[in-house]
Amino acid sequence: MPAICRVLLLYLNVDMPAPSETEYNRSVAMAEAYYGLVPEIIKVVNKENPAVAQIYIAAMELMEDGELADDEREAVILAISRYNDCHYCARTHAALGYAAGLSKEDIEAINRGHLPESERLKAVVQATRLILDKSGWLDEEDLSQLNDRGITRMHLYEINALISLKTLSNYINHVAQTKIDEGLDQLFPIMAEINQEGWAEAPDKTNV
Repeated sequence: MPAICRVLLLYLNVDMPAPSETEYNRSVAMAEAYYGLVPEIIKVVNKENPAVAQIYIAAMELMEDGELADDEREAVILAISRYNDCHYCARTHAALGYAAGLSKEDIEAINRGHLPESERLKAVVQATRLILDKSGWLDEEDLSQLNDRGITRMHLYEINALISLKTLSNYINHVAQTKIDEGLDQLFPIMAEINQEGWAEAPDKTNV
């Protein structure tokens, strides 16, 4: 159904039709091709709005062709998820971050609001937090200082894109209180070794 029709139905307070089985199955196929499985976040979104699930999967896949290295991209994602206090992404990207080359010390540090050891990762994480704190309004001094540390506009635009994508998933996880994927610890045994004290927790449903 065209977007304008959906908007009109919402305006008229008419029940919208359920997502089509074709679109639902397309999202499942995209998730399995990209992740090798269908993560809980995709299940949650796809049940209600396959278009959003498909946008997220396709965009995250495209981000892998960006200029940030795999471990840098995961460090950015962890920093965003910590900033937004997302219990789900803090854990899933801890596992994915380790697979991408982050040390468990790096992961623990970022998920507690601290900094990783390497200067490059430290610069990437600080740039991410600066953009978040300033809602993107970086001044010339900010840009100059970041550039001196090897963070150029090319990297900043990519970080902005990741902020957009992860804020989408973080906020959906807040609304849905998405449960952690079953078998995450078995799939990524390192999770049993990572100290998760001080990380974001799923909200108490009675307080939502």
